[in-house]
Amino acid sequence: MQQGDIAAEMERARVDFHHLLDNATNAELRAGTDGTKWTNEQLLFHMLFGYLLVRNLLILVKACTRLPRRVSKTFAATLNAATRPFHVVNYLGSLGGARVLGHARMESLMDFVIGRLQRSVIGANEDSLNRGMHFPVGWDPYFNDYMTLRDVYHYATQHYDHHRRQLTLAGTTTAERNHRLPEAAGREE
Repeated sequence: MQQGDIAAEMERARVDFHHLLDNATNAELRAGTDGTKWTNEQLLFHMLFGYLLVRNLLILVKACTRLPRRVSKTFAATLNAATRPFHVVNYLGSLGGARVLGHARMESLMDFVIGRLQRSVIGANEDSLNRGMHFPVGWDPYFNDYMTLRDVYHYATQHYDHHRRQLTLAGTTTAERNHRLPEAAGREE
């Protein structure tokens, strides 16, 4: 996937995120989702959190690419051993995130983080985009054993699209048609 394509898919998600929050009723936001224990509002925060996580993952990948590959392999294995606690923290963190931030701040934060990620991916050179590290595959269905920086940039929208399909908002079907979400392509969560 080329840098412009990654920036464009992030822009699609940013516009979609605004559409979802701006058009959902309070009752819809409090309703359950399809396949998660979260409400729609909590899942929307989790979708935003995926982009925030990628900002930090980029730093980690850039640091680990300068070390022997076995270091990232050992690091990933250690993180995989902590998969269960990670999922608990991941779940609990999204329970209150939307309530703490509020919808307007969620939208502003989505704009900010996607803008930074878009500028970063567009400005990255091919050599850095092709460097990578091992990842804890137990943490997310879109984490592969080895991921390049390019893969990590793309991961954010894969994560977004995966969870986008689990929302039960009334406008979800129309927005999916308008934004043409790609088919899911990861391991099942």
